[in-house]
Amino acid sequence: MRRETKAPYLRQGNRVALRRVTATDQGEFIAGVKASRALHRPWIVVPGTPGEFRTYLTRFDQTVADGFVLCLRQSGEMVGFVNLNEIVRHPYHRGVIGYGAFASTAGLGYMTEGVGLLLDYAFGELRLHRVEADIQPGNIASLNLVKRLNFRNEGYSPDFICIDGTWMDHERWAITSGTTQFPRP
Repeated sequence: MRRETKAPYLRQGNRVALRRVTATDQGEFIAGVKASRALHRPWIVVPGTPGEFRTYLTRFDQTVADGFVLCLRQSGEMVGFVNLNEIVRHPYHRGVIGYGAFASTAGLGYMTEGVGLLLDYAFGELRLHRVEADIQPGNIASLNLVKRLNFRNEGYSPDFICIDGTWMDHERWAITSGTTQFPRP
């Protein structure tokens, strides 16, 4: 039986569902982050305190950035998160995704299904043309995820994103709305 949530599911797949992150998610989100520190470092920095979580939520105005959690459909348990950042309209119609699994369910394919749900939402409801992902070359799990979803590698950018005070190299990956070969709900 699904737990009550304040935000409705925007998309549902076979095993996971996508919904907006809300202030009521703070406890479960932070617990997932704390249990997943070894999984997330050095790839991303995720809010791990109530103050950081509140600041994180302020980014999501649903115009230039939107934040989501991925939940198991049956129980409502969070399995990860995905963000759509730097949303630009004319003439680009594009956004950049960031995502992370929680360690308790990592490696079970939930993130591939969940990011597929986000792509469906981005290309459908938001009418974006392009979604990009910037990934550190050593982050094999994340690279494999975008490959499974048929993103294409578009290049390499040295010293591209500052993560935890260090400028990190990233590979740039993208998928466009005309791509029909990613898992859809």
